[in-house]
Amino acid sequence: MIKIRQENKNDYQEVYNLIKTAFKTAKHSDGNEQDLVVNLRKSNNFIPELSLVAKKDDEIIGYILFTKIKIGEHEELALAPLGVLPKYQKQGVGSMLIKEGHRIAKNLKYHYSVVLGDPKYYSKFGYSLASKYGVKPPFDVPDENFMIAKLNDTEVEIKGIVEYAKEFGV
Repeated sequence: MIKIRQENKNDYQEVYNLIKTAFKTAKHSDGNEQDLVVNLRKSNNFIPELSLVAKKDDEIIGYILFTKIKIGEHEELALAPLGVLPKYQKQGVGSMLIKEGHRIAKNLKYHYSVVLGDPKYYSKFGYSLASKYGVKPPFDVPDENFMIAKLNDTEVEIKGIVEYAKEFGV
């Protein structure tokens, strides 16, 4: 049985190793995702409730992090990274992490989450072209890979260039 829970300090080294392993064979990776997480944990953009692990038995098999971003005047979220150990990929672990993250984010009163990734995968969770909302990334990326999900029925309209935490280096 897989359980999703908030990450704690005792998980840090295992999460570091998981992210390094999960991204080793990723098509789009700079190889520094694990260090990004370490740095984001120390930032003002870190939200402990949205740093989640998936555990099976005594092993952490998946991890997801949502951090604060700015879009215009609004504080919203960025999903990055999402990692699952290779032997557990394509078994729904990532889906469980995203759904639980979205549920918590909604309860914390966030309205939107952006992600840079595979549109075939993330569209299953309500992500669509961010450009349709007038939301743009602060870097060059194909339009179909920069997406946004509306987390709740809100009247809040957002537009502008996403301002990531400085730890992202963009």
